[in-house]
Amino acid sequence: MAIDSLQAATHAAVKLQNMYRSFRDRRKLADTLIAELWGHAIDFAILNISTTFFFECLNERSSNTRWTRIGFNASMVGRGFSEDDEAQILAFQHWIEAIDPRHRYGSCLRLYFNQWYRSNVGQPFFYWLDHGAGKEIDLTECPRKKLKKQCVKYLGPIERNQYEYVVAEGKIVHNQSRHELHTIEGSEGPKTKWIFVMSPSGRLYIGKKEKGKFHHSSFLAGGATIAAGSLEAKHGFVKLISRNSGHYQPGDDSLERFLSFLREHGVNLVGVQIGKVNEDSD
Repeated sequence: MAIDSLQAATHAAVKLQNMYRSFRDRRKLADTLIAELWGHAIDFAILNISTTFFFECLNERSSNTRWTRIGFNASMVGRGFSEDDEAQILAFQHWIEAIDPRHRYGSCLRLYFNQWYRSNVGQPFFYWLDHGAGKEIDLTECPRKKLKKQCVKYLGPIERNQYEYVVAEGKIVHNQSRHELHTIEGSEGPKTKWIFVMSPSGRLYIGKKEKGKFHHSSFLAGGATIAAGSLEAKHGFVKLISRNSGHYQPGDDSLERFLSFLREHGVNLVGVQIGKVNEDSD
């Protein structure tokens, strides 16, 4: 079984590497990045083989069906990547959230994944978690009740339209209602955090973060982005921008792309505060 799993993982990794090859050629990726992609491909393949999704396909006559389904899972976290050479996919620790049919919050789900990995029981991860030897495990860091409750919403195309914003006359406004974005609230009560992503096609989506329920991964259903972070706005005028996103972990280049987008669309960035990055933002 171990040999079969290793062969299966290698097979899937080769297919994933082939999928990334065109991006490598166009972007002239360094050898270190290719090695990183290969490592992620192996990890992703093992993760898929560890799911009930793969487990239920073992009796199918054609192995191509299994690899097609793994390719489908891979396309979820890479959707939109081909539209922009500089797009970012989900950080690997959140891939498990994207391929979970329930989209349980990746930070919580990963704790159970680590427990499963250490147990070496020989059962697929999601089967182990929901039906097998791990179904009674209740971690102190993330109780079962919390794991079950925190399911991240992944938007479909129609739902996504409700979160789309555009720039009009230097202000950020809702694409449909044309209401100005206003996130500044009174001093009383907890502060609501507003998050954003930009799709590889250049569409801007903004919404309220709700931990364990609505995150950066929600907007594009785990797909690739070219910018992600948080912001504050007063009657459409941007006051603060940060590249905080644990799901995508964007760099300074991602922030600069977003700032360039705003400048090109007439947003005055004079006086706009650039927030510090919080590594625990998600």
